[in-house]
Amino acid sequence: MSIEQTLQERSGSTCELCAATDNLGVYAVPPDAGDSADKCILVCATCREQIEDPDKVDPDHWRCLNDSMWSQVPAVQVMAWRMLTRLHAEGWPQDLLDMLYLDEDMLGWAMSGLTEENDGNTVRHVDSNGAVLEAGDTVTLVKDLDVKGANFTAKRGTAVRGIRLVADNPEQIEGKVSGQQIVILTKFVKKSN
Repeated sequence: MSIEQTLQERSGSTCELCAATDNLGVYAVPPDAGDSADKCILVCATCREQIEDPDKVDPDHWRCLNDSMWSQVPAVQVMAWRMLTRLHAEGWPQDLLDMLYLDEDMLGWAMSGLTEENDGNTVRHVDSNGAVLEAGDTVTLVKDLDVKGANFTAKRGTAVRGIRLVADNPEQIEGKVSGQQIVILTKFVKKSN
């Protein structure tokens, strides 16, 4: 039986991401893709186009991941995680990501494909839990921090709104605490929902 026949049978001849029934084809989930049905998913033309071209992504189309992320197929879970991660700035995908559990091997597979999508020159800021931070996010301090030169302690649990990313250092962000603009290490914050 061919990979496509196996996927048709596994998915009931529907897109494994959005459940569409037209224009279906095999999508090999990078980077381990191509040699077996376990590393491939059956997707519609709409999903494929948006996976392959980030500029064409319609966030509302991907609300379908609310259902498909619960698939028992590892390749489907990996693609759901990648698309939710790509769209996390929309707000609602972060809630789904918080519920989606991938074991260590699957998370490694999911992340390896995500780094291929990035151009390599991008500096990514991540919080203490590994969530990607964006300029303007709100974060919460996870530890009391002595602020040098300002003679105060930023208390654990303090919300820092409208952060700025330090462009050349993925371990630092800037934000206002007690009216003072300070530099904070990303390992001491967690992204607020």
